[in-house]
Amino acid sequence: QVQLVESGGGLVQAGGSLRLSCAASGRTFGSYVMGWFRQAPGKEREFVAAIRWSVSTDYADSVKGRFTISRDIAKNTAFLQMNSLKPEDTAVYYCAATSRLRVGTAPSEYEYWGQGTQVTVSS
Repeated sequence: QVQLVESGGGLVQAGGSLRLSCAASGRTFGSYVMGWFRQAPGKEREFVAAIRWSVSTDYADSVKGRFTISRDIAKNTAFLQMNSLKPEDTAVYYCAATSRLRVGTAPSEYEYWGQGTQVTVSS
């Protein structure tokens, strides 16, 4: 059974940092693209960042220069380092995985999803 489990969310003041983790189990995800999405109340789920292998990455314009995606293939884990957080970053953050060969930005391109972790940034 494939599972993605996020952790590391919480409450932080604006300008602060958080590091999210996504632990995958049930299969080896080394060749999969791992992505992070977020969904704020009343809004659609939106792309945040994705990584293919350990070198090919893509970011939403709203987080470029502030967020960094990485992964430890040996440990089947992906990370999202979030710095200089803003109140508009408040959302539930989801980890996702896809067997597609390219980094995708649409939720429909991802096959597996975690349950989400809440990130709240206070002003």
